[in-house]
Amino acid sequence: MTDSTDELAKDLGLFSALAVGIGTMIGAGIFVLPGVAAQETGPIVVLSFVIGGLIAMVNAFSVSELGTAMPKAGGAYYYINRALGPLFGSISGMGDWMGLAFASAFYCIGFGGYLATLLDGVVVPIPGLGELTVLPALVLGPFTLSEIQIGALLAGVAFVGINYLGAKETGGIQTAIVTLLLAILTLFAVVGFFAFDWGTVFVDDSIAPLGYGELLPGTALVFVSYLGYAKIATIGEELKNPGRNLPIAIIGSVSIVIVIYAILVGLLVGIIPYDLLSEETPMSDAASIVFDGNLGIVGVTSITLAALLATASSANASILASARINFAMGRDKIVSDWLNEIHPRFATPYRSIAVTGAIILLFIAVLGGQLEVLSKAASVLHLIVYALINVALIVFRETDAPEYDPDFRVPLYPLTPILGFVLSLGLISFMNAEEIAIGFLLVVIAVSWYAIYARHETTRDGILSNYVLSRPEELPAAAVSVAAAAKPSETDEFTVVVPVSNPRTESALLSLASVLAKANDGTVTVVHIVEVPDQTPLEAGAEHVQRIDAESQTLLATVRERTETFDVPVEIKTVVSHRSFEEIFNVAERERADTVVMGWGSGRPWEAGRAERPTDELTHNLPCDFLVLDDGEFDPDRVLVPTGGGPNSDLSAEVARDLREQIGVELTLLHVVDDDSNRADGEAFLAEWASDHDLEDAAIRVDTSGTVESAIATAAREHSLTIIGATERGLLSRLLRGSLAYDIVTELDQPVLLAERPTTRSLRDRLFGRRRGRDE
Repeated sequence: MTDSTDELAKDLGLFSALAVGIGTMIGAGIFVLPGVAAQETGPIVVLSFVIGGLIAMVNAFSVSELGTAMPKAGGAYYYINRALGPLFGSISGMGDWMGLAFASAFYCIGFGGYLATLLDGVVVPIPGLGELTVLPALVLGPFTLSEIQIGALLAGVAFVGINYLGAKETGGIQTAIVTLLLAILTLFAVVGFFAFDWGTVFVDDSIAPLGYGELLPGTALVFVSYLGYAKIATIGEELKNPGRNLPIAIIGSVSIVIVIYAILVGLLVGIIPYDLLSEETPMSDAASIVFDGNLGIVGVTSITLAALLATASSANASILASARINFAMGRDKIVSDWLNEIHPRFATPYRSIAVTGAIILLFIAVLGGQLEVLSKAASVLHLIVYALINVALIVFRETDAPEYDPDFRVPLYPLTPILGFVLSLGLISFMNAEEIAIGFLLVVIAVSWYAIYARHETTRDGILSNYVLSRPEELPAAAVSVAAAAKPSETDEFTVVVPVSNPRTESALLSLASVLAKANDGTVTVVHIVEVPDQTPLEAGAEHVQRIDAESQTLLATVRERTETFDVPVEIKTVVSHRSFEEIFNVAERERADTVVMGWGSGRPWEAGRAERPTDELTHNLPCDFLVLDDGEFDPDRVLVPTGGGPNSDLSAEVARDLREQIGVELTLLHVVDDDSNRADGEAFLAEWASDHDLEDAAIRVDTSGTVESAIATAAREHSLTIIGATERGLLSRLLRGSLAYDIVTELDQPVLLAERPTTRSLRDRLFGRRRGRDE
């Protein structure tokens, strides 16, 4: 099996990203909705489209900032899950996923409508059967699928298949579709300008014959036309240079589409009276007037083909985005990890695409005759997600999250995200009760799903809940209680993660991990991290991941056969990554590891003197206990544990105790004092420390040389393994003066195990360090 962190290939450029955004927005929104919205709103429907675009633009700024900080598959879901936690992640993920599924079905229905218009009356002679309609209706028992639904189903199957093949193919098709579409619409706009009549816009000397009160309900109806911009963020993990291209694509696509909608919808209500606009094919009706004479048939056919291209591009882009949201939820175990599988050839989350496609086809078959329900349901669900996006941005900013470093920042913070939150939820109030009920029902389902399944499976806490729970005395008790209740449930299973670079040589690590897991009734997860160069696309790694994984399974199975694992469950996974060191931390967090056992030595991609990298430790804490074994045999017959007190030597004692209880090693405790006059104090310290750590039967050794390094080196030569706590010195002190642990590991011929426990340290301590006792 492959691990859930398989990355998506970065092969989409700026124009492809713009095409995804524009192609999603300029679809059924312009070719279907103007007629429906004009009937309810009047000529001011143009303003409804513009207001909807401005609301989208406010949210687009927030999405751009979050996207440049975290260009990950899943977009809005990813940001909300990280900031607000998996409960809101479940709401946003399922809301965005189902919202896009509703929207995709809506776009496919639009495609089916124009396809039915294009093929209306076209028959094919069949010998012996007579003439058959090219796009017939289909009766299935009590259910009838119209010719529009049949066309929509065909479109849905086609675009699910395209997305199955891969993002590169999708991006190329999307760019071609949008380029041709914009060319046709530009021609329509230029020719239509000469057919525009202000007298058609004004009815009884007013542009709002139905009243201005219909303006915002009209905006609520047409908002589905602006769902594409945020979907660019869902493919951020596959976007080249996301820090630059993401905000340009998101904000640029919204700006372009606002202008296009204003021009085209303005032309429609200026060519045909609003109450005569067709609810099915308004653009084709306008084209029949604009392109008169001999150009009439050509013009109408061109617009019909443009409508097919537009609705097809919307459906295509929505399916791409929705499948990746599903993929991201699976990666965080909010839905089944089974959905995470990357196709070995196409490097796409093919199972996620298949499941999403099945849901879209179901919506087409069941709700294909209720176009307004599909469009408004999509809008409600997305507006809920957009409101949460703005809250997520504020949480990232206000909690000063260390991993949050966007290349783009919203203007007028915090006004912009607050305005986006208010406008998004405010627009929902202008929806019909039926669509609001759909949104409420999905929220209830998502919360229930989280409580029943995801809370027990997911591995991440939200930044907000951790922030609240770390300040119980400063914040209201109600907020602390809610944060505690929403946290993922803790698992009682002790997990030891073993990252390996070469499965052939890792029996020592597996033996040590098995001892620890056995002592704590836990399991071992071995992760083979395959590092590929930056120049090699991760897609290439994904193409071979099954072969790599099979080799890993075989090699580690051989290692396990000749290694004493004490009947501890051992799971084997494979990860392809550009950054093997950072991946160790990711794996530890995902697996909710209690301990990471890793190797240290020449040839390892993560070689370092301690578990944390100097460039990372100013902002990051270890996710769990780390044990780092230098290259050598694991033969813990006689174990030396130097100690001066402190959390890392506490961890050393726990490991020593597990070794003693499981395999009966002989333990020696070492403490170093300045001279012989302090021997009694040293012995008293060791006796008390041994008693506190349940190591009373260990031998006690006090060195009076006053030199820690030489004392440990001398004693280590008489032992088969030395367990030493990693130094507590900070970044600058270790860079300038070196590290005790590093010196000992490099100088000793005997195996050394470094032990480091997570601690919370101030910025000053991270820079200059402090000493606990003599050293760790």
